Amino acid sequence: MPGEGSNWAGGDLSRHERLVEELAVGLEPVRPLPAPEARAALWLGVALVLGVVLAAWVGTGGFMLRMHVPDLALAAVGAVLTAITAAYAAFATSVPGRSGRWALLPLPPLALWVGASGLGCLRDWIAPGADLPGEHAITGCFSFLICVSVPLSVLIVVMLRRACPLRPNLTAALGGLAVAAAAATLLMPVHPHDATATDLLFHAAAVAIVIAANGLAGGRLLGRHAGAG
Repeated sequence: MPGEGSNWAGGDLSRHERLVEELAVGLEPVRPLPAPEARAALWLGVALVLGVVLAAWVGTGGFMLRMHVPDLALAAVGAVLTAITAAYAAFATSVPGRSGRWALLPLPPLALWVGASGLGCLRDWIAPGADLPGEHAITGCFSFLICVSVPLSVLIVVMLRRACPLRPNLTAALGGLAVAAAAATLLMPVHPHDATATDLLFHAAAVAIVIAANGLAGGRLLGRHAGAG
């Protein structure tokens, strides 16, 4: 019965071709995902412009650059490098198939940032400065870090959603670290007083809140997007 077999095969092939055609009609071109370094550079550039505008708007006490102090200069370098490496790590881990070890990239500059900030507090404890901060100044720094971090967090989560990360909470937390470091960098030129232990505690609390909020809320948004994808 070869004739019947060939008709059946021909009919099955025809249905297969019609299915392929129907699927092809619904296809839309997909834009290629830029490399992590390009996406990180884009976020850093936009964050810098947006952050400078916000810093000028909610500045805590005018432009008071203290980069002549070695520990403050090291803390600034650490914060900048933390923002750069954490942003790259966030975008790198957002790409499926990329190793989660990229999360270790920001650790060295983070250690420099934290260590130099601690040295600044130790220096102030040994030789207190003349411009001791009041309660309003300390809470003003905390508010500055939170206010600047909100739009930067929204921006990085929106950009991370394009890649459907397999580890959404890790990716979002790295994004939060980049945001917190960027906000801290923008605070340094307008910081109204020398660093103190209480001041550092409030800074650390703001950084922890930003990272946790991004890791939880941002991770949930990225997870939903990955599930939908």
